[in-house]
Amino acid sequence: MAGKKERVLTEAEQRRSDRLEQITLEMQMKGYRRQDLTIDIVKANVILLVTGIPFAVASIVLFFFAGWTVEFEGGIVNTVIQLVALLALTAVHELIHGFTWSLFCENGWKDIEFGFIVKNLTPYCTCATPLPKRHYILGALMPLIVLGIIPYAVSFFIGNFLLLMAGIIMILGAGGDIMLVMKLLRFKGGSEDVIYDHPTEAGSVVFTKQI
Repeated sequence: MAGKKERVLTEAEQRRSDRLEQITLEMQMKGYRRQDLTIDIVKANVILLVTGIPFAVASIVLFFFAGWTVEFEGGIVNTVIQLVALLALTAVHELIHGFTWSLFCENGWKDIEFGFIVKNLTPYCTCATPLPKRHYILGALMPLIVLGIIPYAVSFFIGNFLLLMAGIIMILGAGGDIMLVMKLLRFKGGSEDVIYDHPTEAGSVVFTKQI
């Protein structure tokens, strides 16, 4: 049986891959070992679907159980505005990743790179600097907190159904981030671990200090 055909890397992916190899050598010279932590996108999407639908339904039921009602403003214009706003939030999600990570990067915004994966129709943000685990996790979860959890919670206080739906969508949209963070937290490393974005896969690279 023929081997699995390797995916052709984009110019940006190849550049980041070469950068990772350079960083790996530097970290190994400092006494670190490398461990790749990636997730299967197909598996992640299945898990997101299985868990996301019950979560969304339960949230909507809870919203009505709290006594709130829904007032829809129909029309093509309003629908288009809502779709554009949703797309904008997707971009803001990546900007929040970048802004948070940049606070801990040696070169600030210069170490942050944005792009778009045409095959998956997915925007992305990546950090070119290895970060301490706590800083990396904070940057990974910040969009979930700002765009997902906060609007979700506020919607129950003010009774805004659109805000609830936006919160639900943004929470589900951060499903991959949540899975990556859970994988990092389960990883048995050390207090000196540093994390680097994987250049070609969904996930990260952990450098652990050898004892």
